[in-house]
Amino acid sequence: MNDKNWRYVKKRTAADGAVYVSADGTRYRRTGGPELRAEARFQRLIADLDYPVPHILDEGITDDGHYYTVEESLGDQTLHNQAITSPGPGRNLPDDIADTAAQVAARLLHAQAAHLVQPTPSTLRQWLDRAGFTQNVFQENPDLDSPRTHAALQDALHRLGTVPLVRGHLDYGLPNVLPAGVIDWQHHGLVPLGYDALPALEIIAFKGDAKGYTADPGQRRRYLAVLDDASESTTGQPVSQHLGAYLLVKASFFLALMRPTDPSRTDKHLKWQYRRHLFTKGLEQYERTWTVDTALFPSLEEFAARHLAGDHP
Repeated sequence: MNDKNWRYVKKRTAADGAVYVSADGTRYRRTGGPELRAEARFQRLIADLDYPVPHILDEGITDDGHYYTVEESLGDQTLHNQAITSPGPGRNLPDDIADTAAQVAARLLHAQAAHLVQPTPSTLRQWLDRAGFTQNVFQENPDLDSPRTHAALQDALHRLGTVPLVRGHLDYGLPNVLPAGVIDWQHHGLVPLGYDALPALEIIAFKGDAKGYTADPGQRRRYLAVLDDASESTTGQPVSQHLGAYLLVKASFFLALMRPTDPSRTDKHLKWQYRRHLFTKGLEQYERTWTVDTALFPSLEEFAARHLAGDHP
């Protein structure tokens, strides 16, 4: 393909290759290796199942031997980018963006629920270990590799035991959502229904306000209500009843790969300690109520102030 027709956008995250956009903005070209081939196969499959995803228009091998795909553009701004550039009062996520997020999530949930996947006895456990990066979390935080943590995770698996398995994103959030659909299916796999879409506004809190916006309680309630309507219309059950279990797994996910190796990086040590605090706080909440209320999480700035004052939470 003629490189003059493409403008470089960025390197691909967590994978080799790069992303380019066409001169008219209607197509994206991505380069990579075997992982991109696997993603493309998966994306074609779910596009045929009416998932709200970009259609792949072309594929091939570049002059330097890399695999590439060309897919239709779903737009030039994710909901995350819209949120951080949107004018408005305070740090609240604009209501129109929160409502659009709910609409896209409901479309995804409908498509997932229409195409259930028959699990094997180990599928749910494999999802937990992969989605929560539990092996890495326990390696970096051996004190959390405890009967207490394992009991809570086992309880979550038990509660999710009757939830149908679907083809999922595994890295779903506003940075991957546009009004027309969902992009970046690199980390795809089988997930319990609702795991992708349900926590999308809740997980903003794990960034400690670093995203530049927060979702208020009303927005989160409306978002969950839309997804419950979508779930009840397809499965007969409200999906929000599983939010606590999903957020316990997300607390593990956001702690993974956080322990710094450089003792001089005090900023990274602080973020690691912050995520440890959120994991512990989420674990305590789940043990008491089987739910996790992210509104009770401190911001990174609040945590740092207490940490520097010697009040280690």
